[in-house]
Amino acid sequence: MGVRLLVGTAKGGFWVTSDDRSEWEVAGPFFKGWKVTAGLRLRDGSFVAAVASDIYGPAIFLSPDGDEWEQVADGPAYPDGDDRRLRQIWTLRENRGKVYAGVQDAGVFTSGDGGRSWQPVPGLNEHETRGGWMPGAGGLCCHAFLFDRGNPDRMWCGISAVGVFRTDDGGASWIPKNRGVYWAHEHEEFKEIGHCVHGLAQDPGDPGRIYRQDHSGMYRSRDGGELWEKNENGLATAFGFPIVLDRASRYLFAVPLEADQYRLPVGGALKVVRSTDGGDSWHTASEGLPAEHAYGGVLRGAMAVDDLEPGGVYMGTTSGTLHVSRDLGESWTNLAVSLPRVLHVSAWVE
Repeated sequence: MGVRLLVGTAKGGFWVTSDDRSEWEVAGPFFKGWKVTAGLRLRDGSFVAAVASDIYGPAIFLSPDGDEWEQVADGPAYPDGDDRRLRQIWTLRENRGKVYAGVQDAGVFTSGDGGRSWQPVPGLNEHETRGGWMPGAGGLCCHAFLFDRGNPDRMWCGISAVGVFRTDDGGASWIPKNRGVYWAHEHEEFKEIGHCVHGLAQDPGDPGRIYRQDHSGMYRSRDGGELWEKNENGLATAFGFPIVLDRASRYLFAVPLEADQYRLPVGGALKVVRSTDGGDSWHTASEGLPAEHAYGGVLRGAMAVDDLEPGGVYMGTTSGTLHVSRDLGESWTNLAVSLPRVLHVSAWVE
């Protein structure tokens, strides 16, 4: 089977395609000069992309095939006069026919018509703790969604630097779920927030089993976020941004960095860590990756899996390099490209 990657960078989007996951072709850029911050292929095969400009702000584009794009006239937006500014769309996800957008300044918007019109989610956007929300280094951003496939009323979102929230009533109300996670900054009034979640992954067979790459380390919850425990066995450093899970194998992948004050690959070696036992232990899975003079990190949205068997794993770095594995991280190929700073990677089976 073939694979198509949407690689979003600070200067445009690129299609990276392969019929066999061995030979790859790169096409682009599209949205030349714009940040491409998120991409999504809908169930009907069409595409949604989020772009942003430091001058003109964010926008949503739709395409039936990934070639011709149409800008949405009324994308996600806060009301006129609001003290919040919509600066960037960090993530796009689809669940049960509805598209979800996580944005900065942090909030959630939904679309029931494939991205053509958007509505806010007041239960989160106007949350009672909002006065205590603080941005992380990347801004105050809602960047992750998880869904309970067996319960349409339950979902989770991750906000930096606030924490994980869960709804059990279809989005009407949201409860912070961060017990056991070390604070990034403790709020005097709202003790349940102040946690800088970097990335989330979920076991598809057990939606309450959630994995969390946090500013303060690596965590796991077995009960839908009610309690988090550290799971860092085998990690030389537990700081990083992306965490992804291959649905077929249940293998987890992450990319560690040297502490928040440096945010560089440890020792100049680009490394991926993998867990094959549900987060009980971690081991390096980096054969073929640059082992020296590699100083680009991997951002939270710049790693993806394709869920084939064996699974493919894909990541782009802040240095513009692109790396692919077609055997669950046993070996890696470094593509012969030098892209702008990679912000986002999505993968789809063709």
